[in-house]
Amino acid sequence: MTTRIDAKFTALKNEGRPAFVTYLTGGDPDYQTSLEIIKQLPGAGADVIEIGMPFSDPMADGPAIQAAGLRSLAAGHTMARTLSMVRSFRETDNTTPIVLMGYYNPIYTYGPEKFLDDAKEAGVDGFIIVDLPSEMDEELCIPAMQRGLNFIRLATPTTDDKRLPRVLANTSGFLYYVSITGITGTATPNPDNVARAVAHIKAETDLPICVGFGVRTAEQAAAIARASDGVVVGTALVEAVANSLDDDDLATGSTIRDVTSLVAELAAGVHSAGSGKQ
Repeated sequence: MTTRIDAKFTALKNEGRPAFVTYLTGGDPDYQTSLEIIKQLPGAGADVIEIGMPFSDPMADGPAIQAAGLRSLAAGHTMARTLSMVRSFRETDNTTPIVLMGYYNPIYTYGPEKFLDDAKEAGVDGFIIVDLPSEMDEELCIPAMQRGLNFIRLATPTTDDKRLPRVLANTSGFLYYVSITGITGTATPNPDNVARAVAHIKAETDLPICVGFGVRTAEQAAAIARASDGVVVGTALVEAVANSLDDDDLATGSTIRDVTSLVAELAAGVHSAGSGKQ
C-alpha cells in the first residue's frame, strides 16, 4: 500500500527537490486559529505537515514547544480535538500528508487500538512517537503498519552503527534525523556534519531522510536541504505563533499571517536548494 507520505516523496524525487516539513502544536493558541493555520500551510509551501499532540510532560521539547503545548491544553485541546482538526483539514485537502508527533502517554490513555482506528478514519498518514523505541514495536508500530499507516523514527548524532539497524527496522515513510544533541530549538545544526550523517545512513536504507531540530532561517533551511531529502522546521514556527499573541496568549489579527509568511519564506529556501536526487 502506498501512503500519502510515500506518494509525496516519490513526486518530490521526480521533481528533483527536497521536502519542506512543518511542525505546529495542535490547538495552539486555540482550536480554530490552529486549524486555519494548518489549512493554509500547503498553499504557503509545506509539503508534509506534522501536528504536535500536546502533552503536559514532554522530554525532547525545548521551551517554545513546551509553552505551546501548555497553551493548547489550557485552551481545552484534547486528542479527540487533534483528530477533529485532521478530519476538518481533509475536507479540503486529500493529498498533503499529515503526521502526528508526540509522546505515547496520551495515546495510551486514549487507547492505542482506538487511537489508530480513529486516526486512520480522520485522515492521518503516520506517526512520530519520540518515547516509543523499536523494542516496543508490538505496542503501536506494528498495529499502525497493519492499518497502512507509516511509523517514522528518529535517528540522532548518537545513533551508532549497532543501534541504527534497530532504528530502521519497521520504519516507513521517512526517517527523521535529529541534527543536534539535546532538546528542540536550542542549537543550530552544522550542515557539513548533517551531510556526513545523512550519507552514512543512506548507505543503510532507501528511506527519504528529513532533517530537523534547530533550523530557523531560509538560509539554514537551504543548506540542510542540499544535504538531505527534506527539512523539518518546528520551533521557529511555534515561536511565530507565540510572538503574535496578545498579553493573554490569545490570537491576534496577525497570528495566521505571521506564521504563513514565515512558512513561505522557509519553503522558498528549501525548495530553491533542489536535491538533485533522481
